[in-house]
Amino acid sequence: MLSNDFFETWSPRLLSVLRIVAALLFLSHGTAKLFGFPHVAMFDGVTIGSLFGLAGIIEIVGGVLLALGLFTRPVAFILSGQMAVAYFMMHAPQNFFPLLNGGELAALYSFLFLYFAVAGGGAWSLDKLRSATA
Repeated sequence: MLSNDFFETWSPRLLSVLRIVAALLFLSHGTAKLFGFPHVAMFDGVTIGSLFGLAGIIEIVGGVLLALGLFTRPVAFILSGQMAVAYFMMHAPQNFFPLLNGGELAALYSFLFLYFAVAGGGAWSLDKLRSATA
């Protein structure tokens, strides 16, 4: 049986791992929109001034900051809102059910980022390092 010490030790660390993995996956959406890498045909011709371009900027800046665990709570809150808007603008009008409207990922990111906004960056974050030196 695992002790409470195990969970107390590893919970903040796994929170950081989850944050980093989610941020890097999210970052790839921004790089696909603005830099064409990885290539996604629906993002061909995206301009910075478009809605997709603005989303790409938010995804790149937010993804980098979230991966580093810097300003985790406010950044995650903004990203959660972006994903909620994306869900209701792009997916919900197609169908009520996320499985049928293709919005599962947007909904999941929205709630995951909302969790980071409350939980913070975890043990391995620049936020944690900043608070230790302050």
